[in-house]
Amino acid sequence: MAAISSRIALGAATAGCVAFGLLLLTGCGPNEQAAVPPAPPVQVITVVARPVPNAVELPGRIEAVRSAEVRARIDGIVERRLYVEGADVKAGAPLFQIDPADVRAQLQQAQANLIRAQAARTNAAEVMKRFSMLVGRKAISDLEFESAQSNLRQADAAILDAQGAVDRAKLRVGYATVRAPIAGRVGRAQVSEGALVSGAGATLMAQVDQLSPIYAVFTKSSSDLLDLTQQVRRGEVQLPNLRNIEVRLVKENGQDFGLVGHLNFADLAVQPSTGSQVLRAEFSNPKRELLPGQFVRGTVLAGVVANGVAIPERAIAIGADEASVMIVTPDDLAARRIVTLGGRHDGEWVVRSGLKPGDKLIVDGWQRVQPGQRVTPRPVPPGSLPGASSDTTG
Repeated sequence: MAAISSRIALGAATAGCVAFGLLLLTGCGPNEQAAVPPAPPVQVITVVARPVPNAVELPGRIEAVRSAEVRARIDGIVERRLYVEGADVKAGAPLFQIDPADVRAQLQQAQANLIRAQAARTNAAEVMKRFSMLVGRKAISDLEFESAQSNLRQADAAILDAQGAVDRAKLRVGYATVRAPIAGRVGRAQVSEGALVSGAGATLMAQVDQLSPIYAVFTKSSSDLLDLTQQVRRGEVQLPNLRNIEVRLVKENGQDFGLVGHLNFADLAVQPSTGSQVLRAEFSNPKRELLPGQFVRGTVLAGVVANGVAIPERAIAIGADEASVMIVTPDDLAARRIVTLGGRHDGEWVVRSGLKPGDKLIVDGWQRVQPGQRVTPRPVPPGSLPGASSDTTG
């Protein structure tokens, strides 16, 4: 009987819990459901068409304006290195001293030959003087007189030959002191004291690079350049003279170089292997920050797009394969747009496609919303955008 009473009591308790739960459910009216969270606020601008720089980003490499290899011009043993490796030198500064003993001996030999030729010429001139007086009196034959004239001319030629040998020997003595052919920064020595260098083999001894000004060399697809030419012809892009096109650099560490360069050369030939053309810009490099061989990224400001679109950098999400932005639809819903970017300039990206004038672009707060989510658009505070960006009306 006790067991039966326990089961009856447990069943009654269970039925009471179920009834209490049903009472709670039926007691919740429509106005008592969980509140919907408010639409998150986002800061937006209205995209407008305006003149924007036709910025094109290109990879490039730094090259010296002038680069000269210092090579031996005579045979000999290197006696001394006369410069500090990595220092800036002037044109004509001594860099190496080669043992000059052999070339000095050759100079003495050439000078001796010159003296001998001068003596022979003096003798031939005396003979010619005597024969010129005798030939008039028929004391000598015409053949002897002509032979004397020939000997004098040969003596004159021998002097010129000997003088040339002396000049060459003096040059070789000068080559014993190896000098910088241009002004610039000289690299590490390729030979050390005691090394045998060859003039015939043109032994490389060092290299001098001129570092200021300096070149940045870029490659650009020939089809892109053709498109740019057609845009200029249609009046869509206003392109100035080649030497007025500005170029800005970003160094390997991501920092802006700071100084502005200008294009000074565009190759007229297309490289068959890559289908690209070479562009070159010149930069001042007073602090020697740019060195030959460095990789850089350049932004070429190739004219102005009359009706272009440029938006702040912080409004763009750049992924591995594409770039996108978030806009606000007329129903105040967030929507994602894929955009094609041009170049970057003064804190803005030039947008080539994906946005049109009148779109409400989310500048701040797009990281907190998802496509299709309702948002509360608010205008961007004045003065918080780079340069003269788009209209800030919401």
